[in-house]
Amino acid sequence: MALLSVRDLRTYFVADEGTTRAVDGATFDLYAGKTLGIVGETGCGKSVTARSILRIVERPGRIVSGEILLQRDGGYIDLAKLDPDGREIRRVRGGEIGLVFQEPMTSFSPVHTVGDQVIEAIQLHRRLDKARARARAIELFRMVGISRPEGRLDEYSWQLSGGLRQRAMIAMALAAEPRLLIADEPTTALDVTTQAQILELLRDLQRKTHMAIMLITHDLGVIAEMADDVVVMYLGRVVEHGPVDQIFHAPKHPYTQALLRSIPGIQHEARVKLPTISGSIPHPFARPAGCPFHPRCALVMACAAAPDGVCCDHHEPELITVEEGHSVSCHLYRKKGAAVPLALESAR
Repeated sequence: MALLSVRDLRTYFVADEGTTRAVDGATFDLYAGKTLGIVGETGCGKSVTARSILRIVERPGRIVSGEILLQRDGGYIDLAKLDPDGREIRRVRGGEIGLVFQEPMTSFSPVHTVGDQVIEAIQLHRRLDKARARARAIELFRMVGISRPEGRLDEYSWQLSGGLRQRAMIAMALAAEPRLLIADEPTTALDVTTQAQILELLRDLQRKTHMAIMLITHDLGVIAEMADDVVVMYLGRVVEHGPVDQIFHAPKHPYTQALLRSIPGIQHEARVKLPTISGSIPHPFARPAGCPFHPRCALVMACAAAPDGVCCDHHEPELITVEEGHSVSCHLYRKKGAAVPLALESAR
């Protein structure tokens, strides 16, 4: 039974200039004790997906349709139907689901000590007096590997290093022992050594608490090291979803393949440029018809070349299962259960 089940989630930003479909039909599941990695270029809807789950999308953004089902007491509660300012979602936000923001320097108030903010988070979800809440904060700081936790509580965020700020943010996210931790780019702007320490910390906390982790990043190396399952997003849509080994060793979608080709490897020839993805993500007010990736795709099928008239530049592909647990949104695999792209099959 999935801890979190997102079904056809659509989050739009409606403005006078036009509508931005930041999340446009995302569907995926996340299980207790597992890590789900969400990858894609900047602007693909990763962070908006996380904010939609917690109902903290900034105006004029709003969820227009879909379900966000959180498992509770043997059933599910739909977070998409809750009042974003209501008591029930406040119980979930920071309680059952913790969030590590992308940039802890701007997430902490610079005029309040880190300890005051963590203690406030603890008291919001637990009935503890100030002294017991402080003791719990010290315990959390020690758990995430912050030295001298008693003294660090009385410091301000700008007095801490990037690694310590990130650890303090993780401690605050764990204040109420959440069942799910959403980590939005938790290693951004950190050096390689600190990045490795933060990732190891998350793995260790997951082993101890059996919590689920949703890891949002553009770093495929982090995904390979941390994730059990991977969701690849492009222009607000899930284009591929599957186990991490299948995504890395047998990617199906041309976008996933292009992302993986751009990663430098030990066996790459020296002084040779890495492959890149042509073009850029379309402007949100000028989304292409059909498959959103087709203007940049090397395997695009025009209507004249499509064997059955279904072409990339006119028809939007559905997310279909090509192997057990592995789904892809691409016309190359539109035959039910097809494991070989139609373009290759027709060339045989």
